[in-house]
Amino acid sequence: MNMLRLGVLVSGRGSNLQAIMNEIEAGTVKAEIAVVISNKQGVPALERAERHGLTTVFLDPKSVADTPNPRQAYDQKLLETLQHHQVQLVVLAGYMKIVTSVLIDSYESRIMNIHPALLPSFPGLDAQRQALNHGVKVSGCTVHFVTEGMDTGPIILQRAVPVEEGDTADTLSERILKEEHGLLPRAIQLFAEGRLTVEGRVVHIRDV
Repeated sequence: MNMLRLGVLVSGRGSNLQAIMNEIEAGTVKAEIAVVISNKQGVPALERAERHGLTTVFLDPKSVADTPNPRQAYDQKLLETLQHHQVQLVVLAGYMKIVTSVLIDSYESRIMNIHPALLPSFPGLDAQRQALNHGVKVSGCTVHFVTEGMDTGPIILQRAVPVEEGDTADTLSERILKEEHGLLPRAIQLFAEGRLTVEGRVVHIRDV
């Protein structure tokens, strides 16, 4: 059986990438990482991938800075790299760029993102601080398919994390991140098993 080929996009330390690699190596996720791509050079995520013998690519945003539409030009280069490596599912694991229609149209319902809040609440940056400032009692994380809106795509999985008295953005982030490390690989495995179907905004998970 052919393994699902993943393209993982990263920008930082790569803890979610590490969680995916761990689950693949343990046999829990039936997939292979075809390529890890970053918009930032020398980040720990790329180093993690290289230690596991994975193919890594740094795509420099400056290379398209002089084009009429740099964001779309960058995503065109990204798309070409993903296609070259025959990627079937794109996973955003701490990728700090908003992807454009160039990528989304080519990988419709085949781009996943992990967000540190219970969407649709608190989209965008600094979600944990947003949650604390709003006084919520429960936060969490969400895996969703990516659309052109900011964290507005169909929700695949969510996991709740209680907000504790005295929490800071850092302490809440740390507890949410632990849940992310289980949730994102689970969503990838559901995709690999062909159990996800999207109808409008709703993602249905088929029973085995």
